[in-house]
This record gives sequence, structure tokens and C-alpha cells, in this order.
Amino acid sequence: MTETRSESVEMYLKTVAELGGEHAPVSIGRVAGRLGISPVSASEMMKRLGDLGYIQHLPYKGVELTGEGRQLANSVIRRQRLWECFLVDQLDIDWAQSYDLACSLEHATAPQVTQALSNYLENPRRCPHGNPIPNETGETENLLSMPLTDLQLNKNCRIEAIVPENSDILSYLAERKLWPGTELTLIAAAPLEGPLTLLVGEDEIVIGLNLAERILVSQG
Repeated sequence: MTETRSESVEMYLKTVAELGGEHAPVSIGRVAGRLGISPVSASEMMKRLGDLGYIQHLPYKGVELTGEGRQLANSVIRRQRLWECFLVDQLDIDWAQSYDLACSLEHATAPQVTQALSNYLENPRRCPHGNPIPNETGETENLLSMPLTDLQLNKNCRIEAIVPENSDILSYLAERKLWPGTELTLIAAAPLEGPLTLLVGEDEIVIGLNLAERILVSQG
């Protein structure tokens, strides 16, 4: 892999994309927090990525992917999500563990292997966590969904996707059967940004707002 396509570069671009940097500026602090590094280190890398033409810095707003940066970020995301499908569907790897395992494979996968993997899996459109898989040109299907935090009280919905973060969060959700396809009702929202109470079947489940924001749902 060339210097401009190093694993570090790919991880930063992928992180910016996952945080929404394809469509709107993302603060460098959020990128640093997601990667578990210092804001200073993140700022230095953002300058480098800007020099390479992968991101643009918007003063007082954050960073946003350029067209080239978006294409590279989505190529990494494509590899990762295809590996998630393979691990879960073909190797029976635990749903919650597949994200971290796929992350360890995504950087060492050549384009021809990526396409062969997609063909073998019959070109899936979603990963096991419900997120769209970019196609070979880097285009991604738009999800017609919203964060669980936007759902009105006493409304029914269906989980469409989980915005992945790490295996611990996914394990927590899996233990409560909060995964794509689960139907639920929001029955209570505590004031002052308190937790949400969900009715899943006959079970009441309480989750915090930060976690609820990572659950994308659809109504109807």
C-alpha cells in the first residue's frame, strides 16, 4: 500500500465518513474521540489529509470529505461490510464480534479480492448490522430511517440499522435483541435528556440517549 493509502489514512477517512462527513462537517474532536486519540494528533492528520486532497477544513465547523476522499472512505467501508457478511453468514461468527474482526481484514484486501468476495456473497446490499454496502464505484444507498431519539412517544417502529462502534456496544444491544428487524415502541422518555424506555415484545428496555442515537429506525 502506498503512503497515501496507508492503513492510518484509511482509518481516518472511514471514521469521518461514519460520523457523517460525506454530507456535513464533522468536528475534529469527534474524530479524535471515535479513534481514541488526542485532538492534537487528529489535527495533524487532518492537515495531512487536506494536503493529499482527501478532506477540506471548514473554519469553526470541522472537516468534510472531498469527492476523492469520499470514494476512498467508501471503498474501505465496502471491504469491511462485505467481510462482516462473510464472517456472519459463512463462518457463523457472532453478530456482535464481526465488526471488530472485519476491521482487522479491511486494510489487507485487494480490489480483486473485494469484488470476488462480493460475487461470492451474491452482492449483498446491507451488512449484518443493517448498514448499506457501497458499490464498486463508491456509491451508497440512502437509508430511509431516523435515529431512535427522533421517534415520537407511543409510536411503533422497526430497527433498520445499528451505526457500528465496537463489539462491546453491539454485544450490549444483542443481549437485548435490539438488532435490525426488531419491532419496538417508545413508551417513555425521561426529561433533561434522560434515558428512553422501549417496549420490545413484552419486555421493557431502558437505554441512554447516546446509545439510542446509534439505532436507526423506520415507521410504517
